[in-house]
Parts: sequence; C-alpha cells; structure tokens
Amino acid sequence: MEKSMNSLIAKAGVLIEALPYIRKFAGKTFVIKYGGHAMVSEELKNSVTQDIVLLKFIGINPIVVHGGGGEITALMEKLGKKAHFAGGLRVTDKETMEVVEMVLIGKINQEIVSLLNKHGGRAVGLSGKDSNLLMARKRPPVQVFVEGKEQSIDLGCVGDVVTVSPEVINTLSSNGYIPVISSVGVSPEGEGLNINADHVAGELAAALGAEKLIILTDVEGILEKPEDPGSLISSLHRQKVREMIISGKISSGMIPKVEACVRALNNNVSRTHIIDGRISHSMLLEIFTDKGIGTMVV
Repeated sequence: MEKSMNSLIAKAGVLIEALPYIRKFAGKTFVIKYGGHAMVSEELKNSVTQDIVLLKFIGINPIVVHGGGGEITALMEKLGKKAHFAGGLRVTDKETMEVVEMVLIGKINQEIVSLLNKHGGRAVGLSGKDSNLLMARKRPPVQVFVEGKEQSIDLGCVGDVVTVSPEVINTLSSNGYIPVISSVGVSPEGEGLNINADHVAGELAAALGAEKLIILTDVEGILEKPEDPGSLISSLHRQKVREMIISGKISSGMIPKVEACVRALNNNVSRTHIIDGRISHSMLLEIFTDKGIGTMVV
C-alpha cells in the first residue's frame, strides 16, 4: 500500500513540476518538425502524436511539419526509379515530383492526421499548395565535383520558401484544429516544388511568431564531438553555429536543422530545440521538465 501511495505521489510531483511550464506556454504556438525514426516505429508514432494532442488540450497550439525522404526513396525503388542526390538534395525531375507528392501529401500526411485523430485530436492535413501557404522558387543548379571535375547539376523541382501565408493555419489552430503540413511548396506558375522539411519548419515558425520550434531527429542533439554521444551540447548560442559548421562538428543532415533554428531565432521565435525523437515522449521531457533533453539553440 505504501509503495503504491509513493508511486502516486511521484506522479503528482511530475505534474507539479510541469505546472509552471503549462502556465507559461498556454496560448502559445509550437512548430514541431516531425521526422526521423519517430516516423517509422509504430510505438514512437503513437508516443509523438499523443504528446501533440496533449499539448493541444492544455492550451498550446501545435503546428506539425513533416517530410518523408526515406519513404519517397522506397517508393521510387519499387517503381524501378533510382534516387539521385546532389549537394545533399534530391534531384527531383517531373516524374520524381509526382512520387514526392504521392508520398508526402497522399500517404504520410494522412497517416499523421489519422493518428492524431485516433488519440483525440482534431487534425487537418495541408500542403504548401493549400491557400498558397508556401510560395517558393526553384533552387538554382548546384556545383558538385564528379571524378575530380566540377559539374553544374539542375535539381529540377526543388524549391526554397519565398513567402508564407499563414492565415489558413491561424484559422484552423484558433478553432481547435491541429494543422499538419507536408513540405511541398508551390511556384508562382502553380508548379509543385520539393522543399527541405527542416527549412519549412523554420520559415513557418518565423511567420507564425512561434514560441518554440522543436525538431525531432535521430540523434541525441548537437554533439561537441560528433563521434561521442556523451558530448551532447545542452545549450548552443546561434553565433557558434557557423563556426561549428566550418569545423565539421555540425555536418550533413544536421545543417538544415540548425539553419532552421537560426532562421526562426532571427525572427523572434523565443526558443528552438533539437531533440532525440527515438526517446518515447521526448517532447514532454524537453518542454515540461527542469532539466530537459537534447540541444536548445538560443
């Protein structure tokens, strides 16, 4: 009996620890970039979507952004089409863009919406094409070295966000819905463009004046020594980001994540977080506990 009572008291302690954060963030907007292993594991899918629904019910306005590169590549392979990358970006011809839209808008977006609704939320799926939410321009060709020779590679239907029109998000969010946005933008000519989901999350956080940008990834956070998981940096000032990219401490897929954080911070987003989406309920641990996990970029 005593053991059971102590367990209940411990649970009450967790709620009391969270109370100041709940009070502080009520009515605020959080942009959540959902990706990595948390989009693959069924257990983690449920964990993340439960967290998002909980945020909505305690008065926070979560906005979900997602990509889905792994699933795009998998479907391309099933269709007998090989994925090509240049400068870390997917070369996206017209046929590949059709696959991108099928996977991001038609499959992953609807799966996330269904899970959120299953856990009691009221989610609505969007892409950047809806209400011209994400107006974009084609990214220019990239210069790469192939067998020691520099080549110019046309990325095709790959874009960068030019303007964000957040009215549709504000309308949905203020009426109790959870917007779920796939990282497909639209050109002035109405052409669909494939956009890096981390960059989309950063641009949305900036346009919405979000309180937080939270990026779920497959590592503990930003590491002082990339090969040492024990060298986690709990808090990183944005001015050190460029220095760490030049030194190679931040590289590969972490670069667009920190770029998104810096973009958001430079546009008055209060805090940005890069956290390990492989940990169950990692968002709640970061937001509502005194210690937190992952890396906060400030």
